[in-house]
Amino acid sequence: MAPVIKLVAAAAILSPLLAGCVVYESTGGDEIAVRLGSQTTTAQAAPLESLRGVRFDGGALVVKVDSNGCTQASDFAVEVADGGTVELTFTRENQDLCKALVPDGVELRWTYEELGLGAGKAVVVRNPVRLP
Repeated sequence: MAPVIKLVAAAAILSPLLAGCVVYESTGGDEIAVRLGSQTTTAQAAPLESLRGVRFDGGALVVKVDSNGCTQASDFAVEVADGGTVELTFTRENQDLCKALVPDGVELRWTYEELGLGAGKAVVVRNPVRLP
């Protein structure tokens, strides 16, 4: 193989491995994945999950999501892209296969520290937010 082809092949193989991924432990003992930076792929991304609400409360970001009774913060990966204004993207990585009736959804919390955010930082949530 030519050196250029080897370099391109190595970059293609290593790109997913080099994407920044930091795992924090929440106060509840669940592992929370926080991806720093954005990942680019050629595959078409799944649509972003609609959130029921987003608010900041006491040094934490609180996100309300649909649940069948077993949804936890550790079921979501949070991508944090900082380009002046921080962009947050929430991706459900584990389906909630429980069968409980939770018509109002559940609130999940991530501290500013877990997200790598400082107080007063401008933040944009990329997920759609449904009106109540």
